[in-house]
Amino acid sequence: MDSSRAEKRAYYLSKAVNKAQRRYHLFDEDDTILVAVSGGKDSMTMLELLHRRNRYARYKARLVAANVESDHACGRTVPRDWLAAWCAERDVRLVSERIAVAQELAAAEISSCFRCAWNRRKALFRLADTHHCNKLAFGHHADDIAETTLMNLFYAGRLNPMEARVSFFGGRLVVIRPMALIEERAIADYVRAAGYPIGGEPCPWGHDSHRETVKGIVRQLQRDSPQVKRCILSAAEHYRAAIKRLQEMDIAQSRPKYEEPSDG
Repeated sequence: MDSSRAEKRAYYLSKAVNKAQRRYHLFDEDDTILVAVSGGKDSMTMLELLHRRNRYARYKARLVAANVESDHACGRTVPRDWLAAWCAERDVRLVSERIAVAQELAAAEISSCFRCAWNRRKALFRLADTHHCNKLAFGHHADDIAETTLMNLFYAGRLNPMEARVSFFGGRLVVIRPMALIEERAIADYVRAAGYPIGGEPCPWGHDSHRETVKGIVRQLQRDSPQVKRCILSAAEHYRAAIKRLQEMDIAQSRPKYEEPSDG
């Protein structure tokens, strides 16, 4: 562990979270945030950044760390006991739910990664409702958003970027992605400095997923154009802005028009 380097990296990552707040308005007063914590590098970094944010933020959130356990190993994580100790030391409540997915994944005809993520997300939505949380925070970063944009384009035939803030159930629950403006390499650099005891084996199906294919395409493109990832993110932002303008125009045109009263 390199404490000095970890503090410096955390400082710059926190600035990116603040930038995301200004751009997407992720946090509000009196938030209770369920933080999805698998124990991997992304979710542990997000939990650390949200905990740090409570030290100085105008809106201090109540954090509830949520860990979904399953009978199927899904990536490299910190030990469960270590996560529990980390949360206890910082007075962060830790809740969990166990799901059984191994049998379903073995018989799945569609992507096993998709089914696994879908089941885990359902469990997180249940936990958010059970513990009265109005926000659910996911650890997706800028690379995930760029890759998802391409996945939707290549495999679904639509330009549908992953949003940093999305409302569900009529606004009762809002999904936020505080690390939307942070690149994966910056997270990996912080985790190395912080010395999180991440271990285990990668997901056995991960190398066959659509996401891994897109990752490879992006890596290949970056050899000739290092800025390609940022270009994808910029295109997604321009698309969002264009859609927002069209929606505002539709709203304006649908408003009733009233004639000015005559002087007579």
